[in-house]
Amino acid sequence: MKLSVVIVSYNVAYFLEQALLSVRRAAQVLGEPVEVFVVDNHSADSSVAMVRARFPEVHLIENQDNPGFSRANNQALRLATGQYQLLLNPDTLVEEAAFRRCCDFMDAHPDAGGLGVQMLDGQGRFLPESKRGLPTPAVAFYKVTGLAALLPRSRRFGRYHLGFLSKDDTHPIDVLSGAYMWLRKAALDEVGLLDEDYFMYGEDIDLSYRLTRGGWRNYYLPTVRVLHYKGESTRRTSVNYVLVFYRAMVIFARKHFAPGRAGTFSALLNTAIWLRAGAALGQRLATAAAPVLLDAGLLYAGMYALKTYWEVNQKYVRMPYPPQYMLVAVPAYIAAWLAAVWLSGGYDLPTRTGRVVRGVAVGTVLISAVSNFLDNWRFSKALIVLGGAWAVAALVGRRLLSHWLRHGHWRLSETQPKTLAIVGSAAEARRARQLLAAARVPATVVGRVAPSPPSPAEAPAPTELAEPADPDCLGTLPELPQLLRLYSLTELIFCGQDLPAATIIELMQRLPARPPVSYRILPAGSDYIIGSSRKDANGDYYVLDQAWPLFRPANRRSKRVLDVVACLGILVSSPVLLLFQHRPAGLLPSVWQVLLGRRNWVGLRYLPEAGAHPAVLSPADVTSHTKQLEFPTRFRLERLYAQSYEPGRDVGILLRGWRQLGG
Repeated sequence: MKLSVVIVSYNVAYFLEQALLSVRRAAQVLGEPVEVFVVDNHSADSSVAMVRARFPEVHLIENQDNPGFSRANNQALRLATGQYQLLLNPDTLVEEAAFRRCCDFMDAHPDAGGLGVQMLDGQGRFLPESKRGLPTPAVAFYKVTGLAALLPRSRRFGRYHLGFLSKDDTHPIDVLSGAYMWLRKAALDEVGLLDEDYFMYGEDIDLSYRLTRGGWRNYYLPTVRVLHYKGESTRRTSVNYVLVFYRAMVIFARKHFAPGRAGTFSALLNTAIWLRAGAALGQRLATAAAPVLLDAGLLYAGMYALKTYWEVNQKYVRMPYPPQYMLVAVPAYIAAWLAAVWLSGGYDLPTRTGRVVRGVAVGTVLISAVSNFLDNWRFSKALIVLGGAWAVAALVGRRLLSHWLRHGHWRLSETQPKTLAIVGSAAEARRARQLLAAARVPATVVGRVAPSPPSPAEAPAPTELAEPADPDCLGTLPELPQLLRLYSLTELIFCGQDLPAATIIELMQRLPARPPVSYRILPAGSDYIIGSSRKDANGDYYVLDQAWPLFRPANRRSKRVLDVVACLGILVSSPVLLLFQHRPAGLLPSVWQVLLGRRNWVGLRYLPEAGAHPAVLSPADVTSHTKQLEFPTRFRLERLYAQSYEPGRDVGILLRGWRQLGG
């Protein structure tokens, strides 16, 4: 066996499908025996069923839990027999010649234990982790303090990503990336497999270091390009990412550095971990809270101005309102208005003026009604009504200004639509259009770009009155740069059925950066159109299911309210519920996960849209059927639930499945 490919997957069926299609093509170009392993870490989506249906040649290992990246890779590596062994992320796309070029390089360099390649994000931009230096205490300090990002090309401060080395030249490097880690089996047999102390992150650094200490060399090869849709396993801006990544560095320091140095290094890193975790949490909270805080500030300023005016000009007794009016009453008014606007959908996109007005009106009525029962807090009804009017003007005005700054017009309900073209054959372009229409993607499809010029038989006759053979065809690939500017395209969809991965990657790198264009790929035979706009963001995709009622903001909000209310009821009745649960130990952890917003009580478990946090109960779990359902049946039941969702259905499912709340 020349090559063994190992992919560890967790809830990324749509990306895994594209990765396996590219692996199949690269194996065909290699022309030598290749075995492929997929280790599924107990995914709740359709990953396993998809692999079985579309890739029968793959060796599938189904774990019943998530043992982590290192342990899952080792499961397959112990079975792999290839002369070379590739650890590949599921959110990658390899070009057709990748395996052949890597084999040729390793054959020509017998001292090479490992090989890394040029990785690009979903927009074709170079990823600096393609080549990395050893995270010594000094290098790690420069990274966690931000000096490495500030001076990336410095030989002193930029060693983490070796920014002073050209990305276009071959170099010996210290550390390989686990996203595409090409290894020589003979070297692995000498230094051992991945260290299973690392759950995720750090295992590639550890193995790379052991390879160099064992006398092997690691290389960076820029002639092989791989797309890596980053962020699918963890969000890089999340607290979880910060904790897992930097703790992996602590494990590495304790294992490989002298005890004295490791202790100091661990203390510094642990301090940095909590600082970075706090910063990440603060950033996410600030981003989420900024619109609400801005609205609250506008309302408070307006209420203060109204109070001052009313005291001076309108109040019957010319006395100022007591301090508690601005300190307690007005903040309570603002909280009521903003809560009512949120429940009314005033913070949903696209923004609708009617939702804001409805929310403020409901909040004003509630404030007036409640104030009637509180004699000590009964201030001016006129100020409440005027405050409601100011709330409408301020909230709608703030949204109009934000919308104008972003989209250049004042029509709140109209966002800037995508203007896109499809690069592929007429048949695949039609399929892409159908997917876009079914997913209700707000886009104007200008036409398609043919992957090659028409044949003589397809070309129109050379007369002035001749109509083009395909009026939907804008031009061919060589004309793409001009077409981008001519039609002001904001997005391109590449059809994987018609274009080699190498051509897609080449276009992403070669097309002009201005005006900015987003790139997506429709893999052959897939129902997903995959893309990623930033290297630090999750990959995303267009799919038929995005138009389901289950995913509408109003229904998601209702589901969240129901989850919290159910949690309170379950906690109160837990002494009795625990006696009848199928899994009593899982009840309180489930309550905690739902309260944190990581799971729903009722929702999806088997469809890809379930993501990394499947619901506790699925509609497929509480049917009257006595036998265990096959996966296709569960899939169809969940699809029916999502397509016809109403909040009241969740209550019925909870009542039927109350003995399964522990999982």
